[in-house]
Amino acid sequence: MALARNRRDRNVDYWPGFVDALSTLLLGIIFLLSIFAVVQFYLSQEVTGKDTALQRLTAQIAQLTDLLALERSSRSNLEELLGSMRSNLAATESERDRLRGLADGAGGAAAAQGRANELAAALDLEKQSVARALAQVELLNQQIAALRRQLGAIEGALEISEKRERDSQSKIADLGQRLNLALAQRVQELQRFRSDFFGRLRQILGSRPDVRIVGDRFVFQSEVFFDPGQAVLKPEGRAEIDKIADALIELEKKIPPDIAWVMRVDGHTDIRPIANVQFPSNWELSSARAIAVVQYMISRGISPQRLVAAGFGEFQPLDTDKTEEAFRRNRRIELKLTER
Repeated sequence: MALARNRRDRNVDYWPGFVDALSTLLLGIIFLLSIFAVVQFYLSQEVTGKDTALQRLTAQIAQLTDLLALERSSRSNLEELLGSMRSNLAATESERDRLRGLADGAGGAAAAQGRANELAAALDLEKQSVARALAQVELLNQQIAALRRQLGAIEGALEISEKRERDSQSKIADLGQRLNLALAQRVQELQRFRSDFFGRLRQILGSRPDVRIVGDRFVFQSEVFFDPGQAVLKPEGRAEIDKIADALIELEKKIPPDIAWVMRVDGHTDIRPIANVQFPSNWELSSARAIAVVQYMISRGISPQRLVAAGFGEFQPLDTDKTEEAFRRNRRIELKLTER
């Protein structure tokens, strides 16, 4: 008995080294998640504001483009008018010169002189019209230049906004990658704890034929814990759960609190239906058995937040044969350490 007690003490001393390291890792995870959530919120707000400003700038560009097209059309019309007026001016000057030549050749005939005077007056009017048209063309040129400068400034602002948006998206993607990496590391840590826990259970439970390891689960035959058709734990079943609870309590102390893990207890039955007042179907029987195991674990000091009870009835068989051996294998309680 002293030897068994010394062995149990050595088993208890096996675990203390995990506590501080795991606590630090879990606190780091919480910090990374908090930073990511805050940064993502502010980046989302900034991207939303940039989208609104971008839409407003795009609308201004469209308005300025329309205005510029209108100004160019007006300028084209004025240039056509100016060309026509210049043609008329040239024709008028030519007619004036011709008449002056006639007047000089005729010795200053009064009729020719009068016509020359009229043409001179018309020529002055044409020159004034041309001067006004040139002034309008110059004003339009100035307005077009101002519009082009404004359009260039808006395009520059758009480029800056698009660059900031690309930078924001790049930052979000980088944060997402770092968060995924951190989460993957936490999953690996939980897998390591799960391996340690299962190794500990193997040492505790030994090589019992009614306890098997299937993938990442410990599988107990229902007869280890319950009588047929019942959901009340047998004394020997409680003794087995005591061993599991002790190992789980040690593990709970070592896993950092920011790793979301639970011990899932799954109840399963065979395909033969049960129908009585207490259990109308296999669903109720499998669920009641899982709950009974969970409640007893809680009474042994395991946190309820770390336990999950699930009943699967007859719908997740390990063996689909219709033999007594298959029925016995399918009546089981499974324990799985998994993410929440």
